[in-house]
Amino acid sequence: MDNIRGKTIAITGAARGIGLATATALLARGARVVIGDRDVAILDKAVKQLSSGGQATGHPLDVTDRESFSTFLDKARTDGDGHIDVLINNAGVMPVGPFLEQTPETIHSATEVNFYGVLNGCQLVLPEMVKRRCGHIINIASMAGIVAVPGQVLYAGTKFAVVGLTTAMSDEFAPQGVTISGVLPTFTNTELISGTTPSAAQKPVEPEDIAAAVVKLLDKPKTLVSVPGFGRRTAILATLLPDRARRWMNKKTRNDTVFLQLDTAARKAYEDRAQHATGVVEND
Repeated sequence: MDNIRGKTIAITGAARGIGLATATALLARGARVVIGDRDVAILDKAVKQLSSGGQATGHPLDVTDRESFSTFLDKARTDGDGHIDVLINNAGVMPVGPFLEQTPETIHSATEVNFYGVLNGCQLVLPEMVKRRCGHIINIASMAGIVAVPGQVLYAGTKFAVVGLTTAMSDEFAPQGVTISGVLPTFTNTELISGTTPSAAQKPVEPEDIAAAVVKLLDKPKTLVSVPGFGRRTAILATLLPDRARRWMNKKTRNDTVFLQLDTAARKAYEDRAQHATGVVEND
């Protein structure tokens, strides 16, 4: 059975980056894709771009607002066959830098988008999936949800939460016919790493790599996958190291400074957006 062709797949935060790449890949496989994003102008452009490749629609979405999320899912059902086959919780922000410099606004925004937004999506879409005993939720997490490094205190905290809820939900809902999965990318070549200087050991992956992992997950479901594939095993091993060995490894790979020594000017636009990542931004 094809788990993609003809299915209605809703994707959050999909007007750019990983979400847009994932929508493109799924359209190529014959899915009906409904994307949501809080930036309406960028959303409209993305829908026009995607529509040339298949059945694509889009609607404004603030994942932190339960009513907004519920409305988005209702519209996605209307755009499809009356139900949602797959929800991809992709919306997220990545504030980095010294922990004591994180503002209350940044802490609130990251927690609301990265964690509460995922909880919203899961609770809103699961009842229909359980009733049909069919459906798949994919949460886009991060390798930072397994192994955390300096400068990622806030981001890692939210992604650890997403990995935890994904694993627990996977086992809770498997007997009810619903699959829950998580994708854990390493450094990804999007705005999220603007202003950083990854070393050769931290070579970023592309959004299309994460999109390919999502497609593979839908074809052959499992609970957690990493991008690249070996990354999760390496990260788990790193968590088993004694403190001194872990810090030595971080220093050797420059993970101890990559998110602390930043080009703040190059990163300012993204950090400003990450700090104010709630609410829908309408067209002028």
